[in-house]
Amino acid sequence: MDSLSEKRIIDLTLTLTNEMKGVTITEAKRLAKDGWNASTLELYSHIGTHMDAPLHFEVNQQSIDEIAVDRFITQAWVIDLSGISPSTLISVADMAPIAHNIKKGESLIIRTDWSKKLGTKGYRDELPRISEELAQWLGNKGVGLLAVEPPSVADVNNLEEVTKIHTILMEHDIIIVEGLTNLDQLNKEQVTLIATPLKILRGDGAPARVLALE
Repeated sequence: MDSLSEKRIIDLTLTLTNEMKGVTITEAKRLAKDGWNASTLELYSHIGTHMDAPLHFEVNQQSIDEIAVDRFITQAWVIDLSGISPSTLISVADMAPIAHNIKKGESLIIRTDWSKKLGTKGYRDELPRISEELAQWLGNKGVGLLAVEPPSVADVNNLEEVTKIHTILMEHDIIIVEGLTNLDQLNKEQVTLIATPLKILRGDGAPARVLALE
């Protein structure tokens, strides 16, 4: 097994800032006054790079703190869909380059370069999303984790769609990670993916630090 020192590590995590809707970072302590620096964080549970729990749509009652930690480190295939048009439904046909390689329990990372639109209206409102056909296919394949660049796997302005796609994926026990960045820095077709959410009691989801090892 290769040592960690031989791996190239790419951070796929968005930086949380006060400019993001759903993030409030305020000063709690100051070194000069209190003896140390500290902040108070108020975070929406699905802000930035984050992981969903089945409780998010009550597919079942599993919360973020109950997901087995051995599922947070997986082998992941990277599918390059950079240059995808706004609002595109991603199909099974788009999976052709890796369709015969991905094995049960492995993960899928979909690169769309959508994180470059962060801060624009289109980032949330025109995102490329997972089709119902693809969601079922991923489930039948036994994919363990699906990771995407947009803030959701489905159209957040269409409650029926966003509920259906999340439900299909979660019913097949697929962990959903949304809001990735820096996927243009990946050079390999397969990486080791590490996705570790905050451990929040009965959490419906949580911000996560996500890394790729090549």
